Amino acid sequence: MDPAGHRAEAPKVAGARDFDFEVGSWRVHHRTLKKLPDGGQEWIEFEGTSSNHQIMDGLANIEDNVFHTAGGVRRGVALRSFDPKTGQWAIWWLDERYPLGPGEPPVIGRFQNGTGTFYSDDVIDGAKIRTRYIWGHITPTSARWEQATSRDSGQTWETNWIMQFERTR
Repeated sequence: MDPAGHRAEAPKVAGARDFDFEVGSWRVHHRTLKKLPDGGQEWIEFEGTSSNHQIMDGLANIEDNVFHTAGGVRRGVALRSFDPKTGQWAIWWLDERYPLGPGEPPVIGRFQNGTGTFYSDDVIDGAKIRTRYIWGHITPTSARWEQATSRDSGQTWETNWIMQFERTR
């Protein structure tokens, strides 16, 4: 509320409403890449659900995920926040398998031409890793998210998780 008691509106900054499409409930088909002991790999598929709601007058949102994996039900949360000064979103991930961390750095980026691209840099087991999230193929009833990592500063990417969203409400 402002000093006069009126509700403050979210700034009308380009990009501030880019995640509005995700508000609601979704059925999600997951594909994750599993590394095999022999050096090979295979895609593991499972179902899940996701719900998203806005906070901070739409300048942030929370995505609550339930994963129905072969090993049982798991949960994870994405927290997103928009910075009107830079026009960028930051996305943090919290996974129930590691509730106390270590916290990963957020991926940071923006939407351009209907596709959101977000990056972060981290060190895992002593190796520099660049992570990329891409949000795309967005319609009123569907969306696609994918995660990829790079060990060569983004020259090549290995996609390791794909989520296909179908709106349920």
